Amino acid sequence: MSQRLAGLRRSVRAGHGWVAVPIAWIVAVSVIDVLAPPDIHLGPLLVAAPAITASFGGPRTVGLVAALAVVAQTVIGLLRDTDHLLSANHQAQIAALVLVGASLVVFCVLRDRRARELTQVRYVSEAAQRVVLRPLPKRLGPLRVASLYLAAEAEAQIGGDLYAAARTAFGTRLIVGDVRGKGMTAVGDAALLLGAFRAAAHRQASLGELVTYLDGSVCWDLMEPGETDRSGETFITATVLDIPDRDGRVEMIVCGHPPPVVLRDGRPTTVEARHPAPPLGLGELARPRYHVDSFPFEPGDLLLLHTDGVTEARDPGGTFYPLSERITGWTETDPDAFLHRLRRDLLHHVGGHLDDDAAVIALHRPAAPGA
Repeated sequence: MSQRLAGLRRSVRAGHGWVAVPIAWIVAVSVIDVLAPPDIHLGPLLVAAPAITASFGGPRTVGLVAALAVVAQTVIGLLRDTDHLLSANHQAQIAALVLVGASLVVFCVLRDRRARELTQVRYVSEAAQRVVLRPLPKRLGPLRVASLYLAAEAEAQIGGDLYAAARTAFGTRLIVGDVRGKGMTAVGDAALLLGAFRAAAHRQASLGELVTYLDGSVCWDLMEPGETDRSGETFITATVLDIPDRDGRVEMIVCGHPPPVVLRDGRPTTVEARHPAPPLGLGELARPRYHVDSFPFEPGDLLLLHTDGVTEARDPGGTFYPLSERITGWTETDPDAFLHRLRRDLLHHVGGHLDDDAAVIALHRPAAPGA
């Protein structure tokens, strides 16, 4: 909030400084018009002053500059028409300035109202993100953690991608997933799965039992009264992992989700699941049996979990983002620094704008306790 107020103060000060430009324009046009030959009229150029002000000022500032322009045009008319109070030409110019100035004031009022609405939307979106997609702590037991969420929609901060973590008696449980679809329905489905994970992850259940419970939670939601039949149409890809604090092997169940990547000494290894399961929400159709895969996660390694918004991001030529190829040789062990570099590289690849949401989690197991 303090940063927003500081930014607002800076913008206000900048706006006050720019007011000198239209005022100087009014003075220059007025002086030149008064000194010009009788057949030359520069008064119509005064309309540029409120038009320029509208690009940086609010309704009051625009109204003030427009009033000054009207006063200047009146003075010009009185000084140039010594035989008459105001000629018909100058009266028409004054009327035009009043009309244009009033129109610009109305435009600024509507623009500022729209800006306030967008600010409120961003605020609500950020609040929803903090509630639904809580930021991961910097430390999870011995692990150093960083997370990144890139929303495809310019005014949104949250979509259907999700992640969460929970501490257990033996280590850390993580989930990263992606809801099929977009919009508020996807956000609701993501919130449902995250709530089920947070409620059950602390229990002393096996990884297979946890995933079975999560799949049932998604399926039950599709059968709630008032819901349209979305069986087979709505599902959530996910990877659920158990990362022990001491043992170096990670257990995971992959439900139709992109595989994790382990980066060791700058060499990435994609961990493909030997027993992949269907996405969550299809349990009533597929009736899967969940098998646990495992892979090593040694001290000094960096574990990267992501959604398909990363690997399916396309450059202007339609080429997918080659994650493993791009991160080869990256030796950053600090998760925050690694994700900062990944974000910059990903946005550069796509030309600055993603077509789909993307979520990434980076976890580093220090080489020594407390490192």
